[in-house]
Amino acid sequence: MFAALGRFVSRRPWYVVAAWVVFAVVVIALSPKLEPTADQSEFLPRHYESIRAVEAIQDEFADLNTSTGAVIVFDRKDGENVTPSDVAAANAAMKKVDGELGKTFDAVKAQDTPAGPLLAVPVPTDKNDTTGASAKVILSEITLADGVAGFEPSALDDVKALRKEIASATRGSDLEYGVTGAVAQNLDSQEASGDALKIVGGATVLLIVVLLGLIFRSVLICLLPVVVVGLVSAVATGLIGAANEAFDLKADSSIEQILIVVLFGVGTDYILFFLYRYRERLREGEDTRGAVAHALERAGEAIASAGGAVIVSFLALLLSSLGVFKAIGPALAIAVAVTLLASLTLVPAIATLLGKALFWPSKKYLQEPKAARFAALGKSLGAHPGRFAIASGGVLAILAVFTLGFTPSFDFNSSSIPKDAESSVAGAKLAKYVSAGAVDPTLVVLRSTDDAPIDQTEATAFADQLGTTKGVASSTLGQQSADKSAWLVLVNLDDDPISSPAIKTVVDHVRPTAHDAAPDGTQALVGGNTSVFVDFEKAMNRDYSVVFPVAALVIFLILALLLRSLVAPVYLMVSVGLGFGATLGATVLVFQHFMGDAGLIFILPMYIYLFVVALGTDYNILMIARLREEAREGRSPREAAAETLKHGGPTVAAAGVILAGTFASLMLGGNSLLVSMGFAISLGIAIAAFVMSMFFTPAITALIGHAAWWPGHGDEKKHHDAPTPESTTT
Repeated sequence: MFAALGRFVSRRPWYVVAAWVVFAVVVIALSPKLEPTADQSEFLPRHYESIRAVEAIQDEFADLNTSTGAVIVFDRKDGENVTPSDVAAANAAMKKVDGELGKTFDAVKAQDTPAGPLLAVPVPTDKNDTTGASAKVILSEITLADGVAGFEPSALDDVKALRKEIASATRGSDLEYGVTGAVAQNLDSQEASGDALKIVGGATVLLIVVLLGLIFRSVLICLLPVVVVGLVSAVATGLIGAANEAFDLKADSSIEQILIVVLFGVGTDYILFFLYRYRERLREGEDTRGAVAHALERAGEAIASAGGAVIVSFLALLLSSLGVFKAIGPALAIAVAVTLLASLTLVPAIATLLGKALFWPSKKYLQEPKAARFAALGKSLGAHPGRFAIASGGVLAILAVFTLGFTPSFDFNSSSIPKDAESSVAGAKLAKYVSAGAVDPTLVVLRSTDDAPIDQTEATAFADQLGTTKGVASSTLGQQSADKSAWLVLVNLDDDPISSPAIKTVVDHVRPTAHDAAPDGTQALVGGNTSVFVDFEKAMNRDYSVVFPVAALVIFLILALLLRSLVAPVYLMVSVGLGFGATLGATVLVFQHFMGDAGLIFILPMYIYLFVVALGTDYNILMIARLREEAREGRSPREAAAETLKHGGPTVAAAGVILAGTFASLMLGGNSLLVSMGFAISLGIAIAAFVMSMFFTPAITALIGHAAWWPGHGDEKKHHDAPTPESTTT
């Protein structure tokens, strides 16, 4: 199959290039734009309590909008307590703003006080203060308009306009302001992500160009991944947008950053797999077309198998209960599939058209390097495979032990939003002087199970009991439904609503209290963003127990089909598991133990699975395929391991450095989420390349010997492997 593909591409390169150009133009022209979403509630199935609470609010309070769109925090520039004149200035400012709200926002909430209705209210720091003299901040709250989720691009534009209006209205006063709340946080997160996207993209391209320049000393090879991946990126993004629209998938806002890294990292790796075999054949005296055909025949199967393993690993995320992974799995699978197709067709076609000019200005590409270091390592591994197996496996096992200390964190705000962002600064003041939970109250719905009216006395007692719950700053009885069968209770938590302590409060205290305190004949449902993340954790734990085993089984089957063996796939999967554990363990060791972080973002294990397990398998496949090839040449298992490390080591090392480097560029993104993710994935790729596939896999294969290929015996010498006439003609 790959021999035939190699002959076709090398003989008809212009056809291949033209087909890709037409394909790209059609996809780009017809595909919808990829629109990310940040609404976490859209990622959960309907049976979770937080989602049932959302539906109950929509059913019982259809004519009432209780969603907080923005919270404006005023304080004095000199840090002193606010004065009556400051309150008057804040109210005057909010009165001006109230008349200029965009479509996202409904109105500024008015609060009745002895002094009359106020749009901006001073909040005493002393609970016994009834005059407001101890207030450090003045708060004003704006509700969302009906039917507005607060995550659309128009909503974010309205936040920008709101901030400008408040800045204009407070000019000349002693006040400074900050806009926070869910919509403002989404804006700051998106702007931070946009900056990260530029930084990560630029760093990734620069790294690839520099490393390829050092490896090949060629200008065109440096530009090859940039051109190819640029085309592939446009096609993949278009296809992902079409898939999202066709299947109603929800693309997470981080997917664009991840796509850049995946496309450049994987694309460059597959290009390297081809180029090393292509250059190797040229050094043996083959002409351009023959070398291209031979390189595809030999490397094509490994590239296709590696890509297939990555694709099915990503598609296994369709089994996830979370919309974010159901979306990102197929999206990345599409991106890798397009990259794989380009690596097997477009790249060889370009190599054929460019011929020897591909390596310009280098004149030494035909000279076989001594590869003394890899040759020496290979010789040592072949002589002492047991030592290498114990050393490499031992390092992985020791690091994997630290996974037991993994503490999940659910604080997306502090992870994805810079601390100096406006919503972060305002939120910090709110937490210091009022309650961190005031930014985003937890909404509790108390409703009748038989549609009977709920007495206000019972509802008040229910709200009061919630107010005394541990971790709750205050609880306020809100509105009653039109048919009087439901009440809404607003609960302000002591901690940031999306922080780990707040989530623990909802799990351990708010939900149990709400369920137990609900009067007979009623039901309490705890909703709000904090509750959403509680259920998010449950869903993630379920996904870990389903997605990981299914993906492992599918990868095992791919390896078994590729190698015609049931033994080699077993220890290959063991090595992948050790690599996963070592990566997570090392990340725990660095961030939790050395740096003192309270925890790591809870989705990190899934991302390590996505990239370390899936992409790390590529290197195992490349090395095991080369081991089989060397064995077929009549070499003993130990000799085959030595030759594999000598010839395959440079390829894996170069690919590993480039892929690890591209993921390491995420650490330049400017927030702790990208820093921890970039560190973990780049380290995992390095472990997969330089420990797992370069030493552990060849050493175990050498130790097991011919039995590694049972029952297919794919290592036996095959006489028909000699070059075909088509591959040697000039």
